[in-house]
Amino acid sequence: MPSFNFVFITILGCGVVTWLSRVIPFILLKKFKMSRTLTEFLSFVPLAIMAALWFESLFVQRLGHFPQINLGNLLASVPTVLSAFLSKNLLVIVVVGIISLVAIRFFLSV
Repeated sequence: MPSFNFVFITILGCGVVTWLSRVIPFILLKKFKMSRTLTEFLSFVPLAIMAALWFESLFVQRLGHFPQINLGNLLASVPTVLSAFLSKNLLVIVVVGIISLVAIRFFLSV
């Protein structure tokens, strides 16, 4: 069993690496100017990441079978996507998504 010091140093090291990976790009981008084309291209990265996470959660994979649709996540995504189109507010989208998934899991036991 690992000692307390080993676990503590590992957690602290992971925290420092995570923090640096988020801070270093901001420091570098303050010193350099990106082209408009690159900035426009990078504006699609959050959308692509969210779409990949969304599609990944819509399907359940089993080895040797075709992917099946996760009905609970599909039903919860309908009001979430509607709130995204109507509000374009990230807080509203997240709250609607959480509430709809909780309601579907509570009432439908999906």
